[in-house]
Amino acid sequence: MPRFLIEALSPHHDRASFESGSEPLDRYLRERASQDVRRRTTACFVAIDEETQKIAGYYTLSAGAIALTDLPEHLTKRLPRYPSVPVARLGRLAVNQAYRIQKLGAALLWDGYTRASRSELMAYALLVDAKDDRAANFYRHHGFIALGNGLQLVLPFGKNRP
Repeated sequence: MPRFLIEALSPHHDRASFESGSEPLDRYLRERASQDVRRRTTACFVAIDEETQKIAGYYTLSAGAIALTDLPEHLTKRLPRYPSVPVARLGRLAVNQAYRIQKLGAALLWDGYTRASRSELMAYALLVDAKDDRAANFYRHHGFIALGNGLQLVLPFGKNRP
């Protein structure tokens, strides 16, 4: 079973061979991720197969906000009545098809959750926008709470968790 190292995306990583089965996610890693990192609009983290040095998966994190009124009432009881609440946004998460059965998606998700919750910038929760129902089910399985249309989901950090 491969061992993985999760680290920040850098120019030496081979992005060309990454294939998750989702062309938009693959294209983002190949063509835009480095630019977004350089512009400081997102952070991109990659899981590297320690043996082959291939990118086995990746995710992105960025700062964001959600309207207080978009959160379920049981999550807002102890929050200040500001119009919006700061969140960390998990923008993209993809696993190379060759590594699918190894629960790498869950490992990437929890790495992102842990990094965001330990950040010195304060955020109330990790927010995701699932691309489809299958992805939303993955996030719900990991404790996320669906909002609105069911494709936007949130998982509060630490003591704020339901």
